[in-house]
Amino acid sequence: MVNHSSPVGFFLLGFSEHPHLEKILFVVVLCSYLLTLIGNTLILLLSTLDPRLHSPMYFFLSNLSFLDLCFTTTCVPQMLVNLWGPTKTISFLGCSVQLFIFMLLGTTECILLGPHENSCICFSVMAFDRYVAVCQPLHYTTVIHPRLCWQLAAVAWAIGLAQSIVQIPPTLRLPFCPHRQIDDFLCEVPSLIRLSCGDTTYNEIQLAVAGVIFLLVPLGLILVSYGAIARAVLRTNTSKGRRKAFGTCSSHLIVVTLFYSSVIAVYLQPKNPYAQERGKFFGLFYAVGTPTLNPLVYTLRNKEVKRSFWRLLGKDRDSGES
Repeated sequence: MVNHSSPVGFFLLGFSEHPHLEKILFVVVLCSYLLTLIGNTLILLLSTLDPRLHSPMYFFLSNLSFLDLCFTTTCVPQMLVNLWGPTKTISFLGCSVQLFIFMLLGTTECILLGPHENSCICFSVMAFDRYVAVCQPLHYTTVIHPRLCWQLAAVAWAIGLAQSIVQIPPTLRLPFCPHRQIDDFLCEVPSLIRLSCGDTTYNEIQLAVAGVIFLLVPLGLILVSYGAIARAVLRTNTSKGRRKAFGTCSSHLIVVTLFYSSVIAVYLQPKNPYAQERGKFFGLFYAVGTPTLNPLVYTLRNKEVKRSFWRLLGKDRDSGES
Protein backbone atom coordinates (compact mmCIF):
# COMPACT_ATOMS: atom_id res chain seq x y z
CA MET A 1 0.00 0.00 0.00
CA VAL A 2 1.29 3.47 -0.87
CA ASN A 3 2.03 5.76 2.02
CA HIS A 4 -0.47 8.55 1.38
CA SER A 5 0.89 10.83 4.07
CA SER A 6 4.06 12.11 2.46
CA PRO A 7 2.76 14.67 -0.05
CA VAL A 8 -0.17 16.13 1.88
CA GLY A 9 0.41 15.56 5.59
CA PHE A 10 -2.20 14.72 8.20
CA PHE A 11 -5.36 16.05 9.83
CA LEU A 12 -5.15 16.35 13.61
CA LEU A 13 -8.70 15.77 14.82
CA GLY A 14 -7.81 16.65 18.40
CA PHE A 15 -10.98 17.53 20.27
CA SER A 16 -13.05 18.41 17.20
CA GLU A 17 -15.75 15.97 18.36
CA HIS A 18 -16.20 18.36 21.32
CA PRO A 19 -16.46 21.75 19.55
CA HIS A 20 -17.94 23.39 22.65
CA LEU A 21 -14.74 22.53 24.54
CA GLU A 22 -12.24 23.78 21.97
CA LYS A 23 -12.35 27.47 22.90
CA ILE A 24 -12.26 26.62 26.61
CA LEU A 25 -9.31 24.30 26.04
CA PHE A 26 -7.62 27.03 23.98
CA VAL A 27 -7.71 29.42 26.96
CA VAL A 28 -6.61 26.69 29.40
CA VAL A 29 -3.75 25.52 27.18
CA LEU A 30 -2.59 29.08 26.46
CA CYS A 31 -2.57 30.02 30.17
CA SER A 32 -0.80 26.77 31.05
CA TYR A 33 1.81 27.38 28.36
CA LEU A 34 2.50 30.91 29.59
CA LEU A 35 2.86 29.62 33.15
CA THR A 36 5.20 26.89 31.88
CA LEU A 37 7.38 29.47 30.11
CA ILE A 38 7.51 31.78 33.12
CA GLY A 39 7.98 29.12 35.80
CA ASN A 40 10.60 27.00 34.06
CA THR A 41 12.53 30.01 32.77
CA LEU A 42 12.61 31.38 36.31
CA ILE A 43 13.98 28.09 37.65
CA LEU A 44 16.67 28.06 34.95
CA LEU A 45 17.65 31.64 35.79
CA LEU A 46 17.75 30.99 39.54
CA SER A 47 19.73 27.76 39.14
CA THR A 48 22.23 29.54 36.91
CA LEU A 49 22.62 32.88 38.68
CA ASP A 50 22.47 31.87 42.35
CA PRO A 51 25.67 30.07 43.52
CA ARG A 52 23.73 28.65 46.49
CA LEU A 53 21.67 26.59 44.04
CA HIS A 54 24.72 25.09 42.32
CA SER A 55 24.03 21.67 43.77
CA PRO A 56 23.18 18.29 42.17
CA MET A 57 19.47 18.49 42.95
CA TYR A 58 19.11 21.88 41.27
CA PHE A 59 21.25 20.71 38.38
CA PHE A 60 18.68 17.97 37.70
CA LEU A 61 15.87 20.43 38.37
CA SER A 62 17.22 22.85 35.75
CA ASN A 63 17.54 19.93 33.30
CA LEU A 64 13.92 19.07 33.95
CA SER A 65 12.87 22.70 33.43
CA PHE A 66 14.76 22.88 30.14
CA LEU A 67 13.09 19.65 29.02
CA ASP A 68 9.66 21.00 29.94
CA LEU A 69 10.24 24.21 28.00
CA CYS A 70 11.23 22.29 24.87
CA PHE A 71 8.58 19.62 25.45
CA THR A 72 5.64 22.02 25.48
CA THR A 73 7.03 24.25 22.72
CA THR A 74 7.15 21.20 20.46
CA CYS A 75 3.40 20.66 20.57
CA VAL A 76 1.53 23.57 22.16
CA PRO A 77 1.76 26.16 19.31
CA GLN A 78 0.34 23.61 16.84
CA MET A 79 -2.29 22.64 19.38
CA LEU A 80 -3.37 26.26 19.87
CA VAL A 81 -3.76 26.74 16.10
CA ASN A 82 -5.89 23.60 15.87
CA LEU A 83 -8.07 24.56 18.82
CA TRP A 84 -8.70 28.13 17.64
CA GLY A 85 -9.64 27.66 13.99
CA PRO A 86 -10.91 25.17 11.44
CA THR A 87 -7.41 24.45 10.08
CA LYS A 88 -6.23 21.23 11.72
CA THR A 89 -3.57 20.07 9.29
CA ILE A 90 0.11 19.34 9.81
CA SER A 91 2.62 18.56 7.07
CA PHE A 92 4.34 15.18 6.93
CA LEU A 93 7.68 16.90 7.66
CA GLY A 94 6.18 18.86 10.54
CA CYS A 95 4.66 15.70 11.98
CA SER A 96 7.96 13.85 11.64
CA VAL A 97 9.93 16.60 13.39
CA GLN A 98 7.32 16.86 16.15
CA LEU A 99 7.29 13.09 16.60
CA PHE A 100 11.09 12.87 16.78
CA ILE A 101 11.55 15.74 19.25
CA PHE A 102 8.59 14.67 21.38
CA MET A 103 9.96 11.13 21.67
CA LEU A 104 13.48 12.39 22.39
CA LEU A 105 12.39 14.75 25.15
CA GLY A 106 9.78 12.42 26.61
CA THR A 107 12.21 9.50 26.87
CA THR A 108 14.91 11.75 28.32
CA GLU A 109 12.49 12.97 30.98
CA CYS A 110 11.59 9.37 31.80
CA ILE A 111 15.29 8.65 32.26
CA LEU A 112 15.90 11.72 34.42
CA LEU A 113 12.93 10.83 36.59
CA GLY A 114 13.46 7.15 35.95
CA PRO A 115 16.39 4.76 35.59
CA HIS A 116 20.03 5.30 34.96
CA GLU A 117 22.40 2.44 34.32
CA ASN A 118 25.86 2.81 35.80
CA SER A 119 28.20 -0.06 36.77
CA CYS A 120 25.42 -2.51 35.84
CA ILE A 121 23.16 -1.10 38.58
CA CYS A 122 19.93 0.71 37.70
CA PHE A 123 19.02 3.77 39.72
CA SER A 124 16.54 6.57 39.35
CA VAL A 125 18.59 9.67 38.69
CA MET A 126 16.61 12.07 40.82
CA ALA A 127 15.36 9.36 43.18
CA PHE A 128 18.97 8.19 43.61
CA ASP A 129 19.94 11.77 44.43
CA ARG A 130 17.21 11.91 47.09
CA TYR A 131 18.14 8.44 48.37
CA VAL A 132 21.76 9.49 48.99
CA ALA A 133 20.64 12.82 50.51
CA VAL A 134 18.39 11.06 53.04
CA CYS A 135 20.09 7.70 53.63
CA GLN A 136 23.75 8.72 53.29
CA PRO A 137 23.87 12.48 53.99
CA LEU A 138 27.49 12.45 55.14
CA HIS A 139 28.60 10.94 51.83
CA TYR A 140 26.34 13.07 49.61
CA THR A 141 29.00 15.45 48.27
CA THR A 142 31.39 12.61 47.46
CA VAL A 143 28.81 10.29 45.86
CA ILE A 144 26.79 12.90 43.94
CA HIS A 145 29.58 15.06 42.53
CA PRO A 146 29.36 17.46 39.53
CA ARG A 147 31.08 15.09 37.11
CA LEU A 148 28.59 12.32 37.92
CA CYS A 149 25.71 14.77 37.42
CA TRP A 150 26.91 15.65 33.93
CA GLN A 151 27.46 11.97 33.14
CA LEU A 152 23.94 11.06 34.28
CA ALA A 153 22.40 13.88 32.25
CA ALA A 154 24.45 12.95 29.15
CA VAL A 155 23.37 9.31 29.42
CA ALA A 156 19.72 10.35 29.75
CA TRP A 157 19.90 12.52 26.61
CA ALA A 158 21.80 9.82 24.70
CA ILE A 159 19.19 7.17 25.55
CA GLY A 160 16.41 9.57 24.51
CA LEU A 161 18.13 10.17 21.18
CA ALA A 162 18.69 6.46 20.62
CA GLN A 163 15.05 5.66 21.40
CA SER A 164 13.87 8.26 18.86
CA ILE A 165 16.19 6.88 16.18
CA VAL A 166 14.94 3.34 16.81
CA GLN A 167 11.22 4.07 17.21
CA ILE A 168 10.40 6.84 14.74
CA PRO A 169 11.55 5.52 11.30
CA PRO A 170 9.45 2.29 11.48
CA THR A 171 6.46 4.38 12.53
CA LEU A 172 6.81 6.83 9.65
CA ARG A 173 7.19 3.98 7.14
CA LEU A 174 3.78 2.55 8.01
CA PRO A 175 1.16 2.46 5.20
CA PHE A 176 -1.24 5.12 6.46
CA CYS A 177 -4.93 5.08 5.55
CA PRO A 178 -6.00 7.54 2.82
CA HIS A 179 -8.17 9.68 5.13
CA ARG A 180 -4.98 10.69 7.02
CA GLN A 181 -6.97 11.64 10.13
CA ILE A 182 -5.00 11.35 13.38
CA ASP A 183 -7.37 11.02 16.30
CA ASP A 184 -5.15 13.11 18.55
CA PHE A 185 -3.96 16.69 19.08
CA LEU A 186 -0.34 15.96 18.12
CA CYS A 187 1.72 13.37 16.29
CA GLU A 188 2.43 10.50 18.66
CA VAL A 189 3.47 6.92 17.99
CA PRO A 190 0.25 5.28 19.30
CA SER A 191 -1.92 7.59 17.18
CA LEU A 192 0.08 6.95 14.01
CA ILE A 193 -0.03 3.19 14.61
CA ARG A 194 -3.83 3.40 14.85
CA LEU A 195 -3.87 5.35 11.56
CA SER A 196 -2.11 2.58 9.67
CA CYS A 197 -4.05 0.31 7.34
CA GLY A 198 -1.28 -2.32 7.28
CA ASP A 199 0.22 -4.80 9.68
CA THR A 200 1.41 -2.98 12.82
CA THR A 201 2.42 -6.02 14.89
CA TYR A 202 6.11 -5.12 14.90
CA ASN A 203 5.39 -1.49 15.82
CA GLU A 204 3.05 -2.49 18.63
CA ILE A 205 5.60 -4.91 20.07
CA GLN A 206 8.29 -2.25 19.81
CA LEU A 207 6.04 0.27 21.57
CA ALA A 208 5.13 -2.22 24.31
CA VAL A 209 8.78 -3.10 24.95
CA ALA A 210 9.69 0.60 25.10
CA GLY A 211 6.79 1.18 27.50
CA VAL A 212 8.05 -1.51 29.85
CA ILE A 213 11.67 -0.31 29.69
CA PHE A 214 11.05 3.43 29.98
CA LEU A 215 7.84 3.50 32.05
CA LEU A 216 7.19 0.43 34.18
CA VAL A 217 10.82 -0.38 35.04
CA PRO A 218 11.65 3.24 36.06
CA LEU A 219 8.47 3.43 38.12
CA GLY A 220 9.35 0.19 39.88
CA LEU A 221 12.89 1.41 40.61
CA ILE A 222 11.56 4.67 41.98
CA LEU A 223 9.20 2.82 44.31
CA VAL A 224 12.11 0.67 45.51
CA SER A 225 14.21 3.81 46.09
CA TYR A 226 11.46 5.44 48.10
CA GLY A 227 10.92 2.24 50.06
CA ALA A 228 14.55 2.52 51.18
CA ILE A 229 14.06 6.21 51.91
CA ALA A 230 10.94 5.49 53.99
CA ARG A 231 12.80 2.90 56.08
CA ALA A 232 15.65 5.36 56.69
CA VAL A 233 13.21 8.13 57.65
CA LEU A 234 11.31 5.93 60.06
CA ARG A 235 14.59 5.20 61.85
CA THR A 236 15.12 8.94 62.40
CA ASN A 237 14.81 9.75 66.10
CA THR A 238 13.20 13.20 65.87
CA SER A 239 9.94 14.26 64.27
CA LYS A 240 11.70 17.36 62.90
CA GLY A 241 14.17 15.11 61.07
CA ARG A 242 11.30 13.07 59.61
CA ARG A 243 9.51 16.19 58.39
CA LYS A 244 12.69 17.52 56.79
CA ALA A 245 13.39 14.21 55.06
CA PHE A 246 9.86 13.84 53.73
CA GLY A 247 9.92 17.48 52.58
CA THR A 248 13.15 16.78 50.70
CA CYS A 249 11.51 14.04 48.65
CA SER A 250 7.85 15.04 48.44
CA SER A 251 8.21 17.43 45.49
CA HIS A 252 9.99 14.81 43.37
CA LEU A 253 7.40 12.17 44.31
CA ILE A 254 4.54 14.47 43.28
CA VAL A 255 6.14 15.12 39.89
CA VAL A 256 6.82 11.41 39.37
CA THR A 257 3.22 10.47 40.21
CA LEU A 258 1.71 13.06 37.86
CA PHE A 259 4.07 12.33 35.00
CA TYR A 260 4.12 8.54 35.01
CA SER A 261 0.40 8.03 35.66
CA SER A 262 -0.59 10.18 32.67
CA VAL A 263 2.06 8.78 30.29
CA ILE A 264 1.21 5.17 31.18
CA ALA A 265 -2.46 5.93 30.53
CA VAL A 266 -1.53 7.04 26.98
CA TYR A 267 1.16 4.57 25.92
CA LEU A 268 -0.09 1.42 27.64
CA GLN A 269 -3.82 1.87 27.09
CA PRO A 270 -6.07 -1.01 25.92
CA LYS A 271 -7.47 -1.06 22.39
CA ASN A 272 -10.98 0.32 22.73
CA PRO A 273 -12.60 3.66 21.76
CA TYR A 274 -13.26 4.67 25.36
CA ALA A 275 -9.62 4.18 26.35
CA GLN A 276 -8.43 6.10 23.29
CA GLU A 277 -10.77 9.01 24.03
CA ARG A 278 -9.67 9.08 27.66
CA GLY A 279 -6.04 8.80 26.52
CA LYS A 280 -6.29 12.11 24.66
CA PHE A 281 -7.14 13.93 27.88
CA PHE A 282 -4.32 12.18 29.73
CA GLY A 283 -2.02 13.10 26.84
CA LEU A 284 -3.12 16.71 27.11
CA PHE A 285 -2.30 16.63 30.81
CA TYR A 286 1.23 15.26 30.49
CA ALA A 287 2.01 17.47 27.47
CA VAL A 288 0.66 20.68 29.01
CA GLY A 289 -0.35 20.16 32.64
CA THR A 290 2.70 18.43 34.07
CA PRO A 291 5.26 20.96 32.70
CA THR A 292 3.10 23.69 34.24
CA LEU A 293 2.88 22.01 37.62
CA ASN A 294 6.57 21.09 37.85
CA PRO A 295 7.87 24.62 38.60
CA LEU A 296 4.86 25.37 40.82
CA VAL A 297 5.52 22.27 42.92
CA TYR A 298 9.22 23.05 43.29
CA THR A 299 8.95 26.81 43.85
CA LEU A 300 5.98 26.78 46.22
CA ARG A 301 7.35 23.95 48.39
CA ASN A 302 11.05 24.74 48.31
CA LYS A 303 12.34 27.44 50.64
CA GLU A 304 15.74 27.66 48.94
CA VAL A 305 14.15 28.49 45.58
CA LYS A 306 11.92 31.13 47.18
CA ARG A 307 14.88 32.67 48.97
CA SER A 308 16.84 32.68 45.73
CA PHE A 309 13.94 34.44 44.00
CA TRP A 310 13.89 37.23 46.59
CA ARG A 311 17.67 37.56 46.39
CA LEU A 312 17.34 37.93 42.62
CA LEU A 313 14.94 40.82 43.24
CA GLY A 314 17.39 42.36 45.70
CA LYS A 315 15.26 41.51 48.75
CA ASP A 316 17.15 39.07 50.95
CA ARG A 317 14.50 37.38 53.10
CA ASP A 318 16.69 34.66 54.56
CA SER A 319 16.18 35.94 58.04
CA GLY A 320 12.41 36.07 57.59
CA GLU A 321 12.02 32.45 56.53
CA SER A 322 11.17 29.86 59.15
